Amino acid sequence: MNAGPSPIRYLLGLVLALVVAIAGGSNPVHAQAADRESVLTALKQTATERSFDIRMEFVGTPHAKLILLRNPNRIAIDLFDTVSALDALDPQPNDFVSDMRQGLVAADRYRIIFTLARPGLPQADIATTEEGSVLTLKIVASDIGAFLAADPSRTIGAAPEPAVPSSAATVPDRSYTVVVDPGHGGVDNGAVGKQGTLEKEVNLAFAKALRDALGKNDHIEVRLTREDDRFVSLSDRSDIAREAKADIFISMHADSIRYPDIRGATVYTLSERASDQLSREIAESENSADRFVDPEWEKGEPEVFDILIELMRRETDSFSQHFAAGLVQELGRHKIRLIRNPQRAAGFKVLTAPDVPSVLVELGYLSNVDDEELLLDESWREDTANAIADAVVGFLSAGASGDKAATAPIPTTGG
Repeated sequence: MNAGPSPIRYLLGLVLALVVAIAGGSNPVHAQAADRESVLTALKQTATERSFDIRMEFVGTPHAKLILLRNPNRIAIDLFDTVSALDALDPQPNDFVSDMRQGLVAADRYRIIFTLARPGLPQADIATTEEGSVLTLKIVASDIGAFLAADPSRTIGAAPEPAVPSSAATVPDRSYTVVVDPGHGGVDNGAVGKQGTLEKEVNLAFAKALRDALGKNDHIEVRLTREDDRFVSLSDRSDIAREAKADIFISMHADSIRYPDIRGATVYTLSERASDQLSREIAESENSADRFVDPEWEKGEPEVFDILIELMRRETDSFSQHFAAGLVQELGRHKIRLIRNPQRAAGFKVLTAPDVPSVLVELGYLSNVDDEELLLDESWREDTANAIADAVVGFLSAGASGDKAATAPIPTTGG
C-alpha cells in the first residue's frame, strides 16, 4: 500500500506545528513541533525479486539518518525536525519487509522502522525537487553476515546531522513538571487486599515517596492530584496535568484481579484496544471509579476529537510508549519484580490528556498476598520510587529518546 498525501492531511501537516504549539503551551513535547523544518507527505513502495524500494516525498528537506537495529533485524530512518501527514503504514506484498511502523522517538526526531523478513542491506539518498525533496531507500538482498557486519548508522545525504541530546542521567538546565496521581481516594477505596489493605492508602503513600525521590532534583517540580484522602474524578486528574503543563503524568495503582497468582509491577499506556484480556479488565476496573462522581459535577461539554487533536495525540502517545519502555527497563535494573510482558496498553480514561505523555503504573496486585506485603514495605516503596524517579530523569534528560527502548530487550523478573 502506498501512503499518499490526501489533501486534508497534506494541509494538516503544514499547519500541525503551529496548532500543537498553541494547544500545548510550554510543554516541550509540543512547543518544539513549531520548529519542524519538513513535512513527510507521501511514501511509495515498489517490490521486486531483488529489492524493496521506498520513495518518501517531503515539503522541505529533512536531516536524515539510517540506522540498523538487531534482534529483530530492522532498518530505521530517523528524520530530524520533521512532522508526518501520513496514515498508518502497511507494506505491500514483498519478500523483504514484514512490517512498517512510524512515530516520534524524541522531541525533534521522527522514525520509520522497516522490520526485515529476510536479510537485506539498505541504500539511501536524498535529492531536492521543485516541491521539496525526495528520500529514496532501496533494500537489496544480502546474507545475515553482511547485515550484522554493516555500519549500524550513517547520515543520509550531505545534510549535517543535528546534535542529539545526551542520555546522561542529568536533567538539562530548565524546569520540568511531573504530575503524580495517587489513584482512588475518598469514597472510592479502590481494591482491598487479603489483609484489609486499602488501595487508596497504598497509592497515596507511594505518590508521596515518588514526590520525595523526584524532589531531590532541583529542576523537577512535582504536583500530586490529591494530597490526602479525597475523591478526584478521572477527568479532573487528567485536567490537573494539562493545567500544570506537565511534562509527564504518572498514575499510581495497586489493583486487585481475579488471578491471585499473578504478581509484579506493570506499566500501561493508552490504547483504544487493550493489548490483552488482563489489561482490558484492569482498565474497566479503574475506569469505574467515576461511578462516584456527583451528577452535579458533570459539565456535559462535548469532547471535540477533530483530526488535529488526533494528530497531537499520536505524537503524545509515542512519547508515552517510549517513557513506558524506559520505565520498565529501569524497574528491571533496580530488580523490582515485573509481571510477564510488563509493558501493556488499554483504554484508561485517566491517561487521555492529548498533550501530556502519560502512563499508569500498577505497582503490584493486592489480590496477591506476597505483593500486598511488598506494597506495605517502606524499604521496597523507597527502592521502587527511586527506580521510577531514575526513569523520569532519564526520559527528560534524553529528550524522550527511544534508542534504548528500541534496541534493548525488556527485562522480566516475574510471571
